[in-house]
Parts: sequence; C-alpha cells; structure tokens
Amino acid sequence: MVKKTAKKQTSPAGAEHRLNPRDREILKDIIHTHMSSGEPVSSRAVSKHDQHGLSAATIRNVMADLEELGLLRQPHTSAGRVPTEKAYRLYIESLMRARKVPVKEQRYIDQTIARAADGDRKVDVVGQLLSELSSQIGVVLTPAVNDIVLRSADFVPMGKHQVLCVFVSESGFVDNVVVEIEEEIARRDLVRFSNFITDSFAGRKLPNIREQLLQEMVEARSDVDQWLSRALEVAKEAFGKTEERGVLVKGANTLLGQPELKDLDRVQKMLDTFADNARLAHLLSLCLETTDSVRVFMGSDSEVTSELDFSLVAVPYGTESSTLGSLGVFGPSRMEYPRLVPLVRYLGETLSKSLTAVEQESR
Repeated sequence: MVKKTAKKQTSPAGAEHRLNPRDREILKDIIHTHMSSGEPVSSRAVSKHDQHGLSAATIRNVMADLEELGLLRQPHTSAGRVPTEKAYRLYIESLMRARKVPVKEQRYIDQTIARAADGDRKVDVVGQLLSELSSQIGVVLTPAVNDIVLRSADFVPMGKHQVLCVFVSESGFVDNVVVEIEEEIARRDLVRFSNFITDSFAGRKLPNIREQLLQEMVEARSDVDQWLSRALEVAKEAFGKTEERGVLVKGANTLLGQPELKDLDRVQKMLDTFADNARLAHLLSLCLETTDSVRVFMGSDSEVTSELDFSLVAVPYGTESSTLGSLGVFGPSRMEYPRLVPLVRYLGETLSKSLTAVEQESR
C-alpha cells in the first residue's frame, strides 16, 4: 500500500465525496494528459477523448467545478488547467490504479543487483536503476556508519600521525574513518589489533563496540600490553565517530529537457538541493519510520518539494536485522505514479533481499 503522508492542508477526501463518477474520470484524464505533456490541459483536448462522449462546453463546466474544489488551477488567463497538489494527493490515495512491474523489467533488476559484489556496489547500481527505469532522478540514502553491524575491521597506518580504520559490515558496506594519533603505531601492532577487534566484536554495532572497549580499558588499564593500550585508544576514537548519512543522486541531467526546468532559476534551485544533501537526506530519513510502505512526499510536505514543486516516491530498505536506508525517485510532481510506485517498491524489496543474503553468507 502507499502510506499517506502527514500534511497540514485539508485532506482531499472531502473533495472526493463531492465528485460524481463523470467528474472523477475527467479529473483522471486531465492528470494523465498532464503527466505526459507537462502542459496545461484544455477542455477541447479532453473532449477529443472518445471515452467521455461529452462536448467541450460540458467538459469546460466540469473543469470549472473542479477548479472551485481546488483540484485544478489555471496558470494563465487563456491557458488550460493543470492539476493541483490536492488533485495529485486525491489521485494517489483513491483514483490511481497501480501497474505491475513487467516481468522483463523484474528480471533485469534482479540480475543487475545480484551481479553487484557488495553492499556499496548494490546501492550504487540501485540508484542507477531508479533513474534509468523511471526517467526521473534516482536517490538513495546510504547507511550511517554507526548503524552497521561489523563483519571485520582493518587498521592501516597513514604516516606517523594518522590511522585509517576500515569497517566492513555484515551486509557488505565499507566505511572509512581516519583517526589522528600522537605517536606512530607499528604496522604489525595494527594488524594484531585488527584481528583482535574482528574476532572479539564481529556481529555488533560500532557504538556498542566502543562502549565495551571503554569498559575494558577501565577494567584492564594496568594489565594490557602497551600495543593493545594504544590500539584501544585508536579504536575508541574510530568507533565513536558519527558520520552523517550520505545521499547518492543519479540521473539529475535526465530532467533538464522537461518543461518544468525551462526556468533557469528552478534548475539552480535543483542543483543547490543536490549540493546540500542534508535537506534531501532529512526527507529520505522520514521513510525509515516505516518497514515496507511506499511513501509519497510532494509540495507542502517539505521545504525541498515545495521549492521545486517536486515529488519524492520512496521506500526503506535493509536486512532482516535492521533498516539501513531508503531509496526513491525524485522529480516533477506530474510523475507517472501508477508505474513508479510499484517500481520503487520492487527495487526496495529486491535490494533488501540481496543485502540479507550477503549478511547471512557472512555469518
């Protein structure tokens, strides 16, 4: 199911009760036409669609009624109408008939994700698939360092005053943290410590490992070897670093030919959004509250969607043990929801199954 987003404005359900079957069909037709063209839809254009069997004058009256209900708006005096945010919400919640992802497309998705060797590569190819198959922008919220379940740790010297700490998660993600040190630690001691951490703490999250290390340092301060004492200090710093979630953005150039982006100011706003990933990461993080529901964010749901008049169709992904991030498609609000909602859901489910398989194989 599509999870309805919390919103301040009046629910479109009130407008739906005031629509008869003819009104609903005409509204759907206008929405579908606008999805395809991106241009205002005239009553004359709708009257040419044989399924209605109505004159342009009758359809013009219906469109005027829909405009009074806040479901259509007229961008210019002489132009046709375009669906409003309220209309798209009504469409998604009660008028839309979602399509199944074609079997050929499912097979392509399955094979592409399966060929990716590790978690990082799988997430990267999913971002590419999202953009390629949707003709929108593919976005993926990557796991936070502190959320990963450790499979192995490797500590590598980077000169005399830095150590590179490489963590590999059970689901195949690789994260790097650089720690500053006062005195050089020999490579052989770091190898011993890498083995010690992996053997002792594999299967646990990084913050829990740091907590345990701190306890061991207190309890065994006078008993541990010098190499272990120094390495414990390095690990304490490495496991304590909290990295912000990253956002992979794929296919931003695919939208440059769309009517909505003829305005250079709007293009600049879009590019600014991708340059400052924090706002997009926050929006994608809202999906982590659910387990498997597709969520649609549009217009007034967030600052990002409001500024651009864009929508985000997103779903969380993860393993059986934890939610790792979310993924979705981002683009103009007239996007093809009947096709994109099931596509995003299928990509989320397939990525989750693949990451779960990697995690199970690592145990």
